[in-house]
Amino acid sequence: MNDTLSLLKQEALLKIKDINTLSDLENVRLEYLSKKGHISLMMSKLRDLPNEERPAFGAMVNTVKQDVEKALYDKKQILEEKALLETLQNEHIDVTLPGYKLYQGSTHPLNQVIEDIEDLFMGMGYTVEEGPELENDLYNFEMMNLDKDHPARDMQDTFYVDENTLLRTHTSPVQARTMLKMKGEPLKIICPGKVYRRDDDDPTHSHQFTQIEGLVIDKDISFAHLKDALLTMVQHLFGSERNIRLRPSYFPFTEPSVEVDVSYIKKDGSVGYIEILGAGLVHPNVLKMGGYDPNIYKGFAFGVGVERIAILKYNIDDIRHFYVNDLRFLNQFKGVKKI
Repeated sequence: MNDTLSLLKQEALLKIKDINTLSDLENVRLEYLSKKGHISLMMSKLRDLPNEERPAFGAMVNTVKQDVEKALYDKKQILEEKALLETLQNEHIDVTLPGYKLYQGSTHPLNQVIEDIEDLFMGMGYTVEEGPELENDLYNFEMMNLDKDHPARDMQDTFYVDENTLLRTHTSPVQARTMLKMKGEPLKIICPGKVYRRDDDDPTHSHQFTQIEGLVIDKDISFAHLKDALLTMVQHLFGSERNIRLRPSYFPFTEPSVEVDVSYIKKDGSVGYIEILGAGLVHPNVLKMGGYDPNIYKGFAFGVGVERIAILKYNIDDIRHFYVNDLRFLNQFKGVKKI
């Protein structure tokens, strides 16, 4: 039996020596060392031996197994190194080839406008506040002085989820939430974000668009403070030569309310005006619901459409260009400096 074991060892070592592929090497390993391999099966012969011979034979089987395993391991290292060298010889890297061009993105034009307005107002002491886009009717309408049956609700055709939940129609709910959070303390905030209304999609309207609203509440706030803030913003966006014109209007949450027009030079050299936003002094009812005493505190608010600013700034003829992710359009704004 010892002679059989020695012959198996010599046979396995000779086969391993002559092998040239890793797959053939694996076949030899299975032939001799798997559970049903020749060397492994020799352990089953122990039961046929006398008790005094079993330890020596078992030790011999283990020694043979270890010798074959070492031969397999050494041969595997040689074959793997050989395969690696062949791969390196066959797979040349041409370092003279041009590298892959990595296309760099750019800030979306709407985000450029938002970031620029944020920078302006933060420099004036404002903070930037945000809120949920899925809103409660209380914050979106009622705290903005729009009761359940208020006819002005028809001015904002709304996406309702249920009777009291909706996609916000303006960023004014952020103002309401911030007023409650401030608990009667003065505030200066702007509120950028997406809003939703059931408008038809055409070159000038979209069911989703972006607003930035501003709100200031403090003692002794007057219309002069509002006009100064609006003029500063307009001249920052469009140039120091621009002027503004305020026209009386109506918004439920401000009183008095105004439409704000910005000046421009017509082709014939005369001065014209384009409407860009709405504003006004905060309505006393809004102050009360927000936790402010209107006999002590006053405030002003304004709201501007980011798309409208971008359209006027960049002479864009269709609002839908902002949303279709056409790289031919977006690439025009690469490297554009902040407004």
